[in-house]
Amino acid sequence: MSLNLIEVKTKKQLKEFIYLPEKLHAGQENWVHPIYMDEWAYFNPKKNKAFSYSDTLMLLADQDGQVVGRVMGIINRRYNEVRNEKNARFGYLESIRDQAVVHALLSRVENWAREKGMTRIIGPYGFSDQDPEGFLIKGFENRATIATYYNFEWLPEMVEKEGYTKDIDYFVYKIEVPKEIPEIYHRVAERILRKGKFQLLEFQKRKDIKPWIRPILSLMNETYIDSNIYGYAPLDEKEMDDLARKYMPVLDPRFIKGVLKDGQVVAFVVAIPDMTAGIKKARGRLLPFGFIHILRAQKKTKQLDLLLGAIKKENRGLGLDALMGMAMLTSAQKAGFEIMDTHHEMEANVRVRSEMERLGGKVYKIYRVYQKALG
Repeated sequence: MSLNLIEVKTKKQLKEFIYLPEKLHAGQENWVHPIYMDEWAYFNPKKNKAFSYSDTLMLLADQDGQVVGRVMGIINRRYNEVRNEKNARFGYLESIRDQAVVHALLSRVENWAREKGMTRIIGPYGFSDQDPEGFLIKGFENRATIATYYNFEWLPEMVEKEGYTKDIDYFVYKIEVPKEIPEIYHRVAERILRKGKFQLLEFQKRKDIKPWIRPILSLMNETYIDSNIYGYAPLDEKEMDDLARKYMPVLDPRFIKGVLKDGQVVAFVVAIPDMTAGIKKARGRLLPFGFIHILRAQKKTKQLDLLLGAIKKENRGLGLDALMGMAMLTSAQKAGFEIMDTHHEMEANVRVRSEMERLGGKVYKIYRVYQKALG
């Protein structure tokens, strides 16, 4: 059979790129559609500023007139300059179960990266760690959550056959919302608030969040760079606004917690009610009625998904995580949530993982990012 690689240049080709996963994963119970309105914006250089500081290559694999695979190559120049690295990335890899297709797609991206002077490639990874990252290697019996991959079980093995090895694993914990908040959380929170140096920041209305968006995302920038968070590239103000615009419609003010010191945000955590049942029912289409399914799912779900969190370096180890944890668990209790998904936790982040396990959390998903030297 004839296999050809096509560089995505036209709107028709981009449409095939965006909707291919839906065709390949048809009937797969735990795969969840992306929100297609966001996909069209994400892959549009006029709307996604990350294209302005990244080199990209988007490919379709055509086999006898049928699109059977896709991949995106990314060189985030801003990230490489900050970290003094020469890394390329592959992402959004999809394929039929055919090693030849996977080989053709990855080889083309690797050659492109070499021509650009890169010495290593990692993936799956997007422009930043706000995008889906890592192939699922454990937990296929669980439905995907927002901003995560749900790949075929055989795909990581095919990538390994192309010479890729583990670079980093992410663990995802499932935590039962306790009926009683651990006493240590109460004691730590009371001690912190009694001293008056820190104040807990909570919200009741979505409009009250807006003035705090940039301070929160600026803190994320500072702490993620300072902590050398894997793959993270700093966001500028426009990208902060774009990220906020993307998630604002689904944010629930009850599940955004912050800590203030002298009126400045020094810690925060953000969670959202799981909406994937609604996204799946809407098939990723918000219009004309898809958004109704998503809103209903958010109201019915018993699962709360953690998305982001950070503590300013000089304020770590003071119990601010316990303060926010008590506030989040209290809000989850009141709202009737039963479980929490922690999202990605780096395998090496022993401190955070220990806290999850102290709450009774169990690892129920593992994601893996691969790497390969470009000799």
